Amino acid sequence: MNSQQLRQRKETNAKVFMAMVSVIGLILFLIHIFQLQSPQDPIILLLFVVFLAICDYYPIPVWKGNTTINFPIIFTLYLIFGLSYTIVVYGFVSLLVNVINRRPIRIIFFNPAQLILSFFISVQVTQLVEPIISFNSTIMDGFIYYGILLLFFHFLNNLIVDSVLWLRPQTYPFQSWKQKTLSELNSGFISLGYGFMFFLLGSQNRGEIDVFTFFFFFSPLVGISLLSAVIFRLRREKNRLKALFSITSELNTMVPTEDFLKVLKTSFQDFIEVDAAALWIKEGSEWNNRYVQGEVKNVRSLSKEEIVELERVSKPVLYDNRKNDIGIASAYFEANLKSFVYIPLTIEGEIVGMFIVARSRTKSFGEDDINSTTAIANQLAIILKTRTLIQEKEKRILLEERNRIAREIHDGVAQSLAGAVMNLETAERKFQDKPAETLNIISGSISKLRISLKEIRQSIYALRPYPTDRIGLIPAIEKKIGEISNYYDVQVKFEVRGDEETLSSMTEKVLFEVFQESITNSIKHSETTKIDVLLSYQAEQILLRIKDYGVGFSLFQEMIKAKNTSHFGIINMNESIEKISGSLQIDSNEGEGTEISIIIPKMGFEGESVYDKRHVSR
Repeated sequence: MNSQQLRQRKETNAKVFMAMVSVIGLILFLIHIFQLQSPQDPIILLLFVVFLAICDYYPIPVWKGNTTINFPIIFTLYLIFGLSYTIVVYGFVSLLVNVINRRPIRIIFFNPAQLILSFFISVQVTQLVEPIISFNSTIMDGFIYYGILLLFFHFLNNLIVDSVLWLRPQTYPFQSWKQKTLSELNSGFISLGYGFMFFLLGSQNRGEIDVFTFFFFFSPLVGISLLSAVIFRLRREKNRLKALFSITSELNTMVPTEDFLKVLKTSFQDFIEVDAAALWIKEGSEWNNRYVQGEVKNVRSLSKEEIVELERVSKPVLYDNRKNDIGIASAYFEANLKSFVYIPLTIEGEIVGMFIVARSRTKSFGEDDINSTTAIANQLAIILKTRTLIQEKEKRILLEERNRIAREIHDGVAQSLAGAVMNLETAERKFQDKPAETLNIISGSISKLRISLKEIRQSIYALRPYPTDRIGLIPAIEKKIGEISNYYDVQVKFEVRGDEETLSSMTEKVLFEVFQESITNSIKHSETTKIDVLLSYQAEQILLRIKDYGVGFSLFQEMIKAKNTSHFGIINMNESIEKISGSLQIDSNEGEGTEISIIIPKMGFEGESVYDKRHVSR
């Protein structure tokens, strides 16, 4: 028997067991309906129904889980109105709460059935055990009876639920069992304490017990359920918003790279719990799978038919039940996953990807879940579109640079070579008759060829990768400092602060050019013997500071000179830094040295993140 057949067999066994419990519970429920008589105190009965419904609908959050503390109400209902009313009311309230919570059909019938079945069996067993235990005390005997009934009820209830969880194909780890058991123990201890108060207060002669007595006795229990549930939901919503902010903040710092997918792997499950997820990204004419989580199979590029099917999805689509047509999810997700949400990654009317999330329970995705997942999908769509625009811009810059070099070769080197060839041809014709003139022509041609050779070498150098592209910013700076130390009598101290991170190519190029120009100017003009260089990776920005201890200069006079020169001076430095949304600060006075600071925010270069990767080990 292969794994698929084994999974199907376990799924069938679990369904059969749940159906059997549901049928027995339904029969028990119907039998007791026909045993009902007109209640003596219908208002008190209605009060118990309302209190029981509130406690069931608003479970109390406990350590890593929730628990429903309704046993004191059920027991009191049993003492006053008998077993039949307890079975019918408990079953009806549980059924109603499950319907309101949009549980799957099999859960809607199974949950009430296993609860009333557990209570019915517990009552029968407790009645058999009751004669054996007697302390000749009304309070103690009542409390012991209550405790035994509570013990059997919780034991049977958990045994039935655990049996389903063990039978189904999904794994039921020990940690989950431990978490559920601890939640039930918390509920049991609270119910035990409330039962003790019930018998202690009930033993005192305080007059007639009416609806107000029960109202004030059970109001604290209901109030705790309401207040705890509200606090828990507010806290959960706060954590969800916090997770959303964390994810979007991290995604915004990774726009140009593939690292944004790592955020999904580490943070998405904290934001919304799903059993499986898959992300397809449109890259040109192909759709490629870039992210999977959980029980996903057959990860591959989509077929043409599947692409056409996906591109028809213009807004989020919910599939509550796998029995219906669920689109391409049937081929990519395991059979035990039942509910699916398709979230298209759309921007400006263009679909750039598809995000599909799944859960093992039918009808398990609510409106909040869909809205939350859509928010993440919209963020991913913006990132994908931004990455595409950045890549197109980089290609355009590269093409423009190639065209510029081609024009320079055509207008410079090619013309020089053509002229040299024509001169040599002339020299060849005049060689026999005018040897002296021929030598002059050859000499001139050689000079032109030398110039052309120099220009060719410059073009080749321009085509070579920039130092920061080859080895990175910090190694490039260290290499340049080493070259300076070999040729000049200047002590250069280089310090790096913060976690080193690889920046975008444009950012590293500009920083290195500014560093190179600044340190060259310091050596040539400042007469300094000491230069301090600081590269600081800060929380919101990158700081590069070059400080010398030389003669300094007048910034105003230098700006005037910069306008009349064509080299990479202050004006050009400032323009280059502005391209990546940075700022240049120069602090210098004659006789006091010079300090040049470049500050670049982490979102620079016209909205592009300055980062390529989160962390890079040196």
